[in-house]
Amino acid sequence: MGEVTRLWRRLPEGLRELVLYGFASALALGLDWGLLLLLTRLGVNYLVASATGFLSGMAVTYALSVSVVFRHRAVADRRSEFAGFLAVGLAGLVLTQGLMALWVGGLHMGPGLAKIPTAGIVFVFNFVVRKALLFRAGRSPAIQP
Repeated sequence: MGEVTRLWRRLPEGLRELVLYGFASALALGLDWGLLLLLTRLGVNYLVASATGFLSGMAVTYALSVSVVFRHRAVADRRSEFAGFLAVGLAGLVLTQGLMALWVGGLHMGPGLAKIPTAGIVFVFNFVVRKALLFRAGRSPAIQP
């Protein structure tokens, strides 16, 4: 285990953050998908279930981003930081819908297949924008608990 830890620490910080963000996003996607399936099975409207899953997943991603993934915080106020995080997530949702419409409606791909490139593109979009706007070094002092 010591060798793995040593290798991990030798990776550039941005690459470590990308890997950790990938894990956080995978957990969030699991929660999002699971809630969508559970709630629709319980009779909840699919749009309500989808929004619930999406927002729950975003909350998990935010919690993991600020506690595990990113070491630097560019916004000192937690409410402003979360609002920015939410805004990027909602932009990612709009991007998702547009890409799905392109793949499914324009290129006639099945939705399951179309979700693969869409999830990859939106993952990169969310990571890059959140890192640039919310989790970069040198802006504000660290957030105090």
